[in-house]
Amino acid sequence: MKHELPHFTIGASYGGNQDWFPTFMMRIGGCGAETACDSSMYFALHRGLTGIAPENAAAITREAYVRFAYEMKPYLSPRMSGIDRLDIYIDGYARFLRDRGETRLTMAPFAGEEPYAAARAAVKRQIDSGCPVPALILNHRDRRMADYVWHWFLLNGYDERQDGFYVKTVTYSHYEWVPLYLLWNTGYSRRGGLVLYHLHNT
Repeated sequence: MKHELPHFTIGASYGGNQDWFPTFMMRIGGCGAETACDSSMYFALHRGLTGIAPENAAAITREAYVRFAYEMKPYLSPRMSGIDRLDIYIDGYARFLRDRGETRLTMAPFAGEEPYAAARAAVKRQIDSGCPVPALILNHRDRRMADYVWHWFLLNGYDERQDGFYVKTVTYSHYEWVPLYLLWNTGYSRRGGLVLYHLHNT
């Protein structure tokens, strides 16, 4: 069974891209802000929370997206250690939502130390409820996961296949299907985790 959430495009780009950002620190450390921007775009376009994205969200340009990212920057500012904890993302994005007057969207952390089976159930539950899932990977021993090291990105789909449970990862203008087991089991004791959105009264 496959379940994919709708997303948005900017030209040929599937979602936003931190490589567009004009400043060095945002290009190397703006993945948290970019993930929050993509989340806002999704909830504005597909779940009715129009106040948390630019007014032209349905036809947003690359330039307008970059301006939006720099509006998000004070809430999820790049730093030397990165946004390396779930609570930093949750606290920052929650402040953005409050400042936009949006109270219907809340968040809870799901630690990367939780077992794989619980992570699989959480991702499936979130996607089935119509919520994308921000994910944080810190270090990873598998070289195939190099693009996800110390990185925030979105999960916006899952596919239950005979050879495993795959998730649709969204980052750097494209998506790919990755086995969640591979993504989740980093080989390190300290891990990132997931942010679980909950949309109230919609």
